[in-house]
Amino acid sequence: MIKKQIIALGGGGFSMEQSPLLDDYILNQSVDNPKVCFLGTASGDNEAYIARFYRRFSQAGCQPTHQELFRRDGRDLETFLLSQNIIYVGGGNTANMLAIWQLHRVDKILRKAYEAGVVLCGLSAGSICWFEAGVTDSFGGDLAAYPCLGLLKGSHCPHYDGESERRPAYHRLIQNGAMVGGVAADDGAALHYINGELHQIVASRGGAGAYRVGVSGQEVIEVPLEVERLN
Repeated sequence: MIKKQIIALGGGGFSMEQSPLLDDYILNQSVDNPKVCFLGTASGDNEAYIARFYRRFSQAGCQPTHQELFRRDGRDLETFLLSQNIIYVGGGNTANMLAIWQLHRVDKILRKAYEAGVVLCGLSAGSICWFEAGVTDSFGGDLAAYPCLGLLKGSHCPHYDGESERRPAYHRLIQNGAMVGGVAADDGAALHYINGELHQIVASRGGAGAYRVGVSGQEVIEVPLEVERLN
């Protein structure tokens, strides 16, 4: 049976923290010396962001590569992405990323990759995208609900403790029916799903948490989840 994995970081990894723990955890869920592809679509394929990825993963016992869509090369996207062991999605504008993915059929390719056992992961926009919906700042102003790929059931809110407006916005959006309930994750926490089920939550620092959030009647219910701190 193919093991389908998604690792959604509330925040952290190579672009947000000095600790290597979350990125190492991701690498350990795949084969030895895995091929790791970075998708920086949400940041407009920002060159500095891509360079940071290579600085981190060129020293991490893996084979790093990346795929740009704003400066797309001539290779076949499906063949290339399905040849990877891990696809790591960066942060940025979720709505723009999903629109570009749809234009280039990357959304459909990622579904195939997931079904084939490629480990999918990412932070912020790269964590929201796997769920039915997520809390996004893609449009400026107030945080809003936005529909995503739906590989995982429910909604997701990253940066739960890292941005002061995230928690109240998530509560409000669930309470008023703008999105279904789901799971929130602090910066430094990662949600590891296997075959669509939440398998484990790990953290790179003490105090980083995750929460299942829903409604009962008109009341928002927030339940802390067990988190394992990585060493």
